[in-house]
This record gives sequence, structure tokens and C-alpha cells, in this order.
Amino acid sequence: MPSETNAMNITRPDRPHIASIATDHIVVKMTDVNKWYGGFHVLRDVSLAVTKGERIVLCGPSGSGKTTLIRCINRLEEHQFGEIVVNGARLDGNVKNIDKVRAGVGMVFQGFNLFSHLTVLENCTLAPLWIRKMPEAKANALAMRFLERVRIPEQAHKYPAQLSGGQQQRVAIARALCMDPNILLFDEPTSALDPEMVSEVLDVMVELAESGITMLCVTHEMGFARRVADRIIFMDGGEIVEQAPPQEFFERPKMDRTKLFLSQIVGH
Repeated sequence: MPSETNAMNITRPDRPHIASIATDHIVVKMTDVNKWYGGFHVLRDVSLAVTKGERIVLCGPSGSGKTTLIRCINRLEEHQFGEIVVNGARLDGNVKNIDKVRAGVGMVFQGFNLFSHLTVLENCTLAPLWIRKMPEAKANALAMRFLERVRIPEQAHKYPAQLSGGQQQRVAIARALCMDPNILLFDEPTSALDPEMVSEVLDVMVELAESGITMLCVTHEMGFARRVADRIIFMDGGEIVEQAPPQEFFERPKMDRTKLFLSQIVGH
């Protein structure tokens, strides 16, 4: 648990936010979530409510808990204390609930995580075929629709090694969309890309955000955050230090730690 001193110095703007939202609009609710890696306390009393269609950007220094937070949402990481409810299902170790949550939550990883021995089309159809038991023709048509959406349908029969990093990340986005999620999680989706490839991935993410899907994105791309986010959450030391709409976050940050972070990454 956080020390008494830390608890006194950290504001909790997330708690009023949770209380003010109609329950039927909340798709992710985290209440006093704690997680440890051995003796390292990576998430400390994190409470957060995400509403349907909301676009959230999580930022903060390395090791602040951002990636762990979103990985807890689809149970890629198991929290030890507190409550997480996603799409009405409580993540408490119940396997059926975990499967239900993962069916509605897509994730795009920093390192693409594509199967190198499968073509682009096969990577995209694998989950619909095996998890949703979709007929092959329907799965192929679905995959092509999303490959068109991310603007690489001509790459369908190539293997990942034949694609650029930006193209591979767009395949990963298409693959996530093929499971028809209502929530998309992004873990530093552009950090493994060469600078000239970043914009092509961000353009796709902007289009997705405008389509109304709920998004939580861990990123240091502050231009993307300004353009897309409904709310920016700054984390440090495993805690939510500050959260606000983009204009307020960048122009009127309240916490000294947030001000220092902004001065370091955007010359604020």
C-alpha cells in the first residue's frame, strides 16, 4: 500500500469521475486496483471509469504502470487487490468471465506479435476461425474488409517479414478489429517504428477513434493525444497523478510532477 505521506500528496480526481457517470455507460471500471511484481508495487490504488466511446491516452515515465494497467483490463496481467469490471464481467479469476472480456477487448502490442509463418490474411482470420467458429469464406471477407480499412489490402497474401514495420502494425490493428471488439487497447503502438512510419499508423488510429470505438492508448505521441483524446491520464509511481481533457492537461496542468513531465517531452 502507498505510504501515508504519498497518500496525502496524491489527488484522486478519478473518484468523483466514477461517481458522476451513469453505470450503464461504463465499459471499464477499476476500483482500488493494486498489483505487485514480487516486492515492486506497480499499481497503487488505481481507480478509473471508462465510458462507452471514450478515447483515453495514458502517458507517464517508464515504469509508471501504464502498460500494466491496460494489460490488467484484458487479464494479460492479474491484479492482486481491488476490482476490475469490463463490459459487465468481473475479472476475479473466473475463466468464463476472462473469456467474455477478451472476446470484447482487442489489443495492439508494441512489437506487432504477428505469426511469422502465416500470411497477413491468415493472421487476421485465425481468431475468427478458431474462437468464433466463423466459416472460412466469411472470415476471409471480414479480414479483407479490415485490411482495406487500414489501407493495405494488397498485402493480404504476403508474410510479415515482407512488410515494413508500419504495415505490420496496421495488420495488427486489422487483426484486432476482426474480433469485433467494443474496446481497443494500444500499448505504445508506434514506439518500435522508424519515424517515417509513425504517421501511417497514427492516421489509422485517428480514423478508428473517429468511428466511436472505445480506446485506451499508452503512447508518448502527444500530438495524437491532443487531436484524439477525450481525456489524458498521467501516471507516475503506479498511481494516477492527474487526468484532464487535452486542452486543460497541456495548458493548465495542476500537479508539479505533470508539469515536469510535460516540460521534458513537449518543451512545455
